[in-house]
Amino acid sequence: MQNPVIVCLDLEGVLVPEIWVNFAIKAGIEELKITTREMPDYDALMTRRLKILDHHGFTLADIQAVIDAMGPLEGATEFVAWLRERTQVIILSDTFYEFAFPLMRQLGYPTIFCNQLEIASNGRIVHYKLRQPNQKKHAVAALKNLNFFVMAAGDAYNDTAMLGEAHAGFFFRPPDHLPKEFPQFPVTHTYAELQACFAQAGDLR
Repeated sequence: MQNPVIVCLDLEGVLVPEIWVNFAIKAGIEELKITTREMPDYDALMTRRLKILDHHGFTLADIQAVIDAMGPLEGATEFVAWLRERTQVIILSDTFYEFAFPLMRQLGYPTIFCNQLEIASNGRIVHYKLRQPNQKKHAVAALKNLNFFVMAAGDAYNDTAMLGEAHAGFFFRPPDHLPKEFPQFPVTHTYAELQACFAQAGDLR
């Protein structure tokens, strides 16, 4: 008998649009469009982002206003619902709870593990706190130690450790260069394709 199945999903680029890219477009700051799809060092990426925000005087409220206008990617809500009817789902993201909660409501409040921001009294984002370095891989490893059969999907550099740790890992709409660097992970481009991969690998009916 197979162990109980659990699915771990990245958030941005898999279920919702990229938050920083949307804010970059709204704010007109090209440098903020860089994400973990292009820059694998998350600490360096966040340090760069916070410096840009501070330079332009943006606050958490400015970013949250953009997030409030965002919604899940087309088909994402139905995809998550399909999964949750058949198995457990955890979103493993390097975003922040202060960003994610409005989006979780639109996805039906799935469980999410992510990070926290440190906010000054004037609303400026002054620092961030990673819940745990390489938290996606560690979360999958912990679930495996609890005797779950773990499947995962992501689209960026910071997902590859999670995909490699999972029993079955899949790319979802990655940039073209990633599958060339990590050819071991099957590539899916639609929720129907990813759903079929999960159904087969996890014997989901």
